Amino acid sequence: MFWSRSSRAVRQQWRLYSSLSRQSRHLRAPTPSPLSPLSAPTARAFHATGALSVVKPVLLADIGEGIVEVEIIQWFVEPGARVEEFSPLCEVQSDKASVEITSRFAGVVKKLHYEAGEVAKVGKAFVDIDIEGDAKDEALAALTPPEPAQQESNRESDAVPASTATHAPEPALRENRAQDAPTQKGKHATLATPAVRHLSKELSVDISQINGTGRDGRVTKEDIYRFVERRDAAPSRVPPPQPSPAMPAAGMFSSPAAPGSEEQKETPLALTRTQEMMFKTMTRSLSIPHFLYADEVDFTSLVELRGRLNKVLSKSGLSDGQVSKLSYLPFIIKAVSMALYKYPILNARVDVESANGNGKPKLVLRSQHNIGVAMDTPSGLLVPVIKNVGSLNILGIAAELARLQSLAVVGKLSPQDMSGGTITVSNIGNIGGTYLSPVVVEREVAILGIGRMRTVPAFSTTPGEEDKVVRRQVCNFSWSADHRVVDGATMARAAEVVRAIVEEPDVMVMHLR
Repeated sequence: MFWSRSSRAVRQQWRLYSSLSRQSRHLRAPTPSPLSPLSAPTARAFHATGALSVVKPVLLADIGEGIVEVEIIQWFVEPGARVEEFSPLCEVQSDKASVEITSRFAGVVKKLHYEAGEVAKVGKAFVDIDIEGDAKDEALAALTPPEPAQQESNRESDAVPASTATHAPEPALRENRAQDAPTQKGKHATLATPAVRHLSKELSVDISQINGTGRDGRVTKEDIYRFVERRDAAPSRVPPPQPSPAMPAAGMFSSPAAPGSEEQKETPLALTRTQEMMFKTMTRSLSIPHFLYADEVDFTSLVELRGRLNKVLSKSGLSDGQVSKLSYLPFIIKAVSMALYKYPILNARVDVESANGNGKPKLVLRSQHNIGVAMDTPSGLLVPVIKNVGSLNILGIAAELARLQSLAVVGKLSPQDMSGGTITVSNIGNIGGTYLSPVVVEREVAILGIGRMRTVPAFSTTPGEEDKVVRRQVCNFSWSADHRVVDGATMARAAEVVRAIVEEPDVMVMHLR
C-alpha cells in the first residue's frame, strides 16, 4: 500500500513537471502559442517598470525662508556627465544670495529641466539622474533627433555643387564659414561671475554666445566688451561722418545726432534678480509710515582715535591676521549696538498677524543685535548682517565686515549671511551725499543713514576759547523709523546716545565685553 501511494505521487509530480516544461518551450518558441499573448505583455511591462525606476528626479530644495523661486545662474554638469553624491550640479541666484546646489544621488545626468538664465520653482524637479549610471553618451545622442534647422542646413549644403563653391576666394570662404558655423560650447561655456552676468544683462548680451577666455572657459568683462564691439560694428561698416572744424566733436555728455533728427526709442530691460528683490522689498517697506530724524555728528575725536589705532595695527603681528586697517563704520555699528541696550524698542519688530487670535498687532523684542549693513556690489544693493554685535569688539566687527564685503563682491553671500537682521546701517557717504532719507526694512523699525564726512569751521568748545575758530570733521546721521511704534522723542533720545558715543569714542573702552 505504501509503495502504491508513493508511485502515484511520483507520477503526479512527473506530469506536473512535464506540463511546465512544455509551457516553457512554448514561451521560447518563435511561433505564436496560446500562452504568448498573455506572457509577452507581462514581460515587457516588467522590464519597462525596471528601466524607469532608476531615473531619479532631483527636487529643488528650500534654500531660505520665504524663497519660492530661483534663477539658474550656471550649470556645472551636462546630460551624460557622471556625478557623485554631494557633487555640485548648478549655481542659483535667489532673492537673497547665490547658492550652489549639490546632487543627492550618484549616477549619470539624464536631463536638465532648465537652461541657464531661467527661473526654477522650489520643490519642482530641476535635473534627472540615472542612479545606476548605465547611460552612455552615444545612447543619449542616438535618442536625440537632430534639430529641424540643422537638417535643413545639411540638405542645403549637400545640394550646393562643388563647382559653385570653388568660385569664391578661399579666405573669404573660410571667413563666411567661420561666421555661419555655430560654435560648439562645452560645459564651461556659461561660467561667469555675478558681476560679469550683471554687465551682460546691462548690454543685452547672451552670455552663452560668447567664447570665454578666462579660467576653465569663464567669460570675462573683456570678452563681453569685445563681443559688443563686433556686434555693433557688424551691421554697418560705413565710417561715421567727421565733425566739421567749426563744430566741436561730440563728447561723453552730448549726443552726436542733431536735435530732432531721430525719434525717441525705448528699450525694455528685464529686472535682474537683485532688482526684483529690491522691487518687492521696497514695495512692502513703503507701506510702513516713516518719519525722518537728522542730526550732525562731530567726528573729530573719532578721526584722531582711528588714526592712532591704525598706527598700532600697522605694526607686524598686532592685527592678529583679522584686519590691517580700521574704517569708521565699525565704530558707528558698535555705537548703535550700545544705544540699543538703552532703547530696545529700536531692535524690535512689529507682528501684525498676531498668533493669539485676537487680531491685535504686537511688538516683539529681540535680545541679539543683528545689524544689517547696506553694500553697493556689482550685482546691486545687498544687505548682509553682522550677527550679535553686542558680543563683538571693534576688531571683531571690522573682521566680520571685511568677510561680508569680500563675499558680496564675488556674489558668494549665503542665505545665512543675508537673514536675521534687526536694524540696518546704510553708509552712502563713501559714494557721496550729505543727507539721505533711508527706507525702513521690513521686519525692522529703524534704519540709520550715514552721509559723507566733511571739514567745516566751527567755534571752539574749550572753556575760555569760545571765540576761536577751529577745524571740525562733521558727518550727518539720518534716521528713519516706523512711526506706528516709534515716536519722535524716543528716536531723538536714541540718536543722541549714538552721537555722544561717536563724539567721545573712548566711552567704548568702558563697555567692552
